[in-house]
Amino acid sequence: MRVLVTGGAGFIGSHFVRQLLTGAYPDLAGARTVVLDKLTYAGNRANLAPVAHDPRLEFVHGDICDAPLVARLTRGADLVVHFAAESHVDRSIEDASAFVRTNVLGTQTLLHAAAAAGVDRFVHVSTDEVYGSIEEGSWPEDHPLRPNSPYSASKASSDLLALAFHRTHGLDVRVTRCSNNYGPYQYPEKVIPLFTTNLIDGIPVPLYGDGGNSRDWLHVDDHCRGIALVAVKGRAGEVYNIGGGTELTNRELTDRLLELTGRDAGWVRPAADRAAHDRRYSVDIGKIRAELGYEPLVPFEEGLAETVRWYRDNRAWWEPLKAVGADARR
Repeated sequence: MRVLVTGGAGFIGSHFVRQLLTGAYPDLAGARTVVLDKLTYAGNRANLAPVAHDPRLEFVHGDICDAPLVARLTRGADLVVHFAAESHVDRSIEDASAFVRTNVLGTQTLLHAAAAAGVDRFVHVSTDEVYGSIEEGSWPEDHPLRPNSPYSASKASSDLLALAFHRTHGLDVRVTRCSNNYGPYQYPEKVIPLFTTNLIDGIPVPLYGDGGNSRDWLHVDDHCRGIALVAVKGRAGEVYNIGGGTELTNRELTDRLLELTGRDAGWVRPAADRAAHDRRYSVDIGKIRAELGYEPLVPFEEGLAETVRWYRDNRAWWEPLKAVGADARR
């Protein structure tokens, strides 16, 4: 089997690749894996260091919008797992152009090439943010899409394109929509690594608005295991929510990070709320549980503590990234 993984040097994609090549997904064991990654600020070849010398891994530095390159890489691929995306909401509010280019046009380029090449399966990795905000209860997969940020609107557009390629061209597309991920190797602009590394270094952390925005938290290992299940056992043309089952307000999350880093509430600074900040996300995982036997296995308290320890022990990974980010904002 040959697997093409886009965005495979990013946070979630690299975890999937590391797990794939170390035998965590028996149904995909032995797969030759091609990683296509543009290596934007959030892509890092160091994320693949644990498997860099595996002879089954090929790394290609390139853009999913490069149609000739994508056409070449999809030829002979049995499975495409599409992680590549611009994903930071704040950046999309500042300038949405890169999000439309990568998330919409890049996905269309991949889908076109996959259909032309006769790829057996295409897993499109998306987000719960496409649903918008929900006051109570949880979204099923057939809930209407009501994205509020330019980022989530670009992802909703790519979801619809992917499903349209299934209906129009018969491409076996399976869409996953995950809740908020956390774990090692996450770029330190996201809330858990940003707050963790700031607190480790004695830098105050910004809490948006009243801190009451609520999210479901999903360990990256559970997420990638869910994606592997969908890739192997999912149904063509279907959408599967993948959640972690731990819902916290941003203030509750901050309190846990303060405790794990030995800091107190004096290290929290109020920040003006983000524009169009969704109040609450919650996905219903009944479908993937019933059809594919998925369950989140990483207890949140354990996963969060391990994540904080990883950032404490791996300064050499994140310090250069934060320095680059600071320079870019000056």
